[in-house]
Amino acid sequence: MRLKIPLKKNYLKMIRNSEGTKIFQDFYGIYNRKINNLTKGGKLSCAFFVSSILYLFGLIKNIHLGVTRETEGIASLGLLEDMQKSGWFEISRPKIGCVLLWEKKKGHFHIGFYLGNKKAISNSSTKRKVVIHDYKFDRKRKIEKIFWYKKLEE
Repeated sequence: MRLKIPLKKNYLKMIRNSEGTKIFQDFYGIYNRKINNLTKGGKLSCAFFVSSILYLFGLIKNIHLGVTRETEGIASLGLLEDMQKSGWFEISRPKIGCVLLWEKKKGHFHIGFYLGNKKAISNSSTKRKVVIHDYKFDRKRKIEKIFWYKKLEE
């Protein structure tokens, strides 16, 4: 018998089980011979959280620290560009497991996953860990785009 791994079930479980983790809090880089925490101790970790899970399941090509090329801070694709090149596409209504992109605030987009029942999960810049919250941040942050991946329907 050959083992089959159900992508969507494992993907959704990993997203849900990430609640409360601080694993995405710190990521270091060397700039001008100085070691810097590029995620600022969890303050800027939303793209790192989302891209790590997408990368683990082979749904994008790389792990990212920024949502767009501009926020990535290096000469590479940002998370959104990688998602689009990897087959993610926009949809009009959220589905469980889709990626939500919220509007820019204080110069930064925010990104996370939709869990269903009007709940989302993303890295909290204030709590500096992954948290579950209202998918519209209690109407305080507008959803800019919703992304889906066809293989998640199988």
